[in-house]
Amino acid sequence: MRFAAPRVRYNREALEAALPFAALLVMLAIIFSVRPQAFSYFGFTLLFKLAVPLMFASLAQMLIINLGDIDLSNGSFVGLVTCIVAVYLRDAPLTAVGLMLAAVIVYTAVGWLIQARKLPSIVVTLGMSFVWLGAAIIILPAPGGHSPDWLISLMRLRPPLMPLPLWIAVITAVLGQWLLKSSAYGVILRGAGANPKAIARAGWSLVTARLLLYAVAGLLALIAGLLLSGITTSGDPNVAPGYTMLGIGAVILGGGTFNGGVVSPVGTVVGALTLSLAASVLSFLEVAPVWQIGAQGGILFLVLAGRVLIGGRPQ
Repeated sequence: MRFAAPRVRYNREALEAALPFAALLVMLAIIFSVRPQAFSYFGFTLLFKLAVPLMFASLAQMLIINLGDIDLSNGSFVGLVTCIVAVYLRDAPLTAVGLMLAAVIVYTAVGWLIQARKLPSIVVTLGMSFVWLGAAIIILPAPGGHSPDWLISLMRLRPPLMPLPLWIAVITAVLGQWLLKSSAYGVILRGAGANPKAIARAGWSLVTARLLLYAVAGLLALIAGLLLSGITTSGDPNVAPGYTMLGIGAVILGGGTFNGGVVSPVGTVVGALTLSLAASVLSFLEVAPVWQIGAQGGILFLVLAGRVLIGGRPQ
């Protein structure tokens, strides 16, 4: 009898972890029931192509939420990267690399500023969203430019067995899960958000942990911008404003909380895939596109309601 409580808790956690997968399967089932031909290599490619940059933007947001922070500049940063890529990467690659490196350094410095001055991340990153957007407009005032051919070709690869978006999703989820959940330093990084005082007492630097998480988050957002540029073949300062809220939604949908230290790379990737399918479901059901945001919010609400029903804490 003394093992009953841990077993119940384990079953509850397993059910909570399965919820985003269940939501994804339901979305796919709806699509395939309406359009059976979508169940193909080409169909999966079309369904998940635009989910790839959202996955990396969501993982970047996940690292920030792991600290108990929120990044409201995520989407604007991705838009800035697409502008740098479209204007400079093909004809002036060194300039593009320098600008992207500088952007990641500033992104990292924001984490230091929040830690050093004890500032609310939501205020600082909101201000940075206008900085990133302004820089993007200076570089590319209107949508245009052209992504390099090698980047466009990369996003059009057709690997064996599975489409490229699914390969990227699996590899990214597994690697992220191992680095954050199984590696020795991953425990420290999660502890920096869950119990920073304990981490400090153990002799680990909270500043170093925060700088590392913000730096990696900047790199992931940079990758999101690169991949998005490869898909759209151009740049646009306002191409990804929704990534900020969708990234937060993907993290929460995947089992994360705003308390810090409770995130799931696998769940975040699945959450991003699920939210990206909302538009496809509405299109197949011939529902007006204006309902897309509402559908994504409804999916998130239903999954959170499911956690409450199975005994989990509200997120």
